[in-house]
Amino acid sequence: MSVGDDERTQTALLLPVLAAERVVGTHRRELDLAAADGIPAHVTVAFPFKPLEEIDAEDHARLAHLGRQHGPFEIEGHRTAWFGDRVLYVEVSAAREVHALIADVASAFPAYPPFAGDFPLAEVVPHLTVGNAAPVSALQTAARAIDDALPFSELVQSMELWAGPPVDGRTRPAPWTRVHSYALAPTAPTPSRSMPLSHQ
Repeated sequence: MSVGDDERTQTALLLPVLAAERVVGTHRRELDLAAADGIPAHVTVAFPFKPLEEIDAEDHARLAHLGRQHGPFEIEGHRTAWFGDRVLYVEVSAAREVHALIADVASAFPAYPPFAGDFPLAEVVPHLTVGNAAPVSALQTAARAIDDALPFSELVQSMELWAGPPVDGRTRPAPWTRVHSYALAPTAPTPSRSMPLSHQ
């Protein structure tokens, strides 16, 4: 008997930005179900990603390889912004580096484009979500408080795989956990061996 889509463990690939917690942590816990599920402040690389039950050793190796193609980079948050009037987020720097990683993951796993392919890849905006589908007045209050507390800055050195119960249709928290971490660290080039000089 096959497992239904609603029974599979959902996953996400994230860039944790723990330095943002002091600025957005309280607001995220009130306004973003992901925070209530235990997911830290982050920038999303891929969600929803491949169901956990289907991720194998080859997939982990592929993700580790992708991580090695991207060095660590600094992410800074300087101001809040909105997607419509339903999603409050913090604009982040290093958008080029984040987007390059998003594009590489999407290319390696074409069946799992970011945000389920709802937006063309070129239009995906790297961001750190604060609140989603909460009352507008609450989001506006949070935006004012966060703008007063910004900026934050963090050296992002890993991409993480998180997993938990499906999100769609759920209104109560359910624990998500970190499954794996993939270092953002380019492989150092192998030193070339100098050939001994021959004596003529």
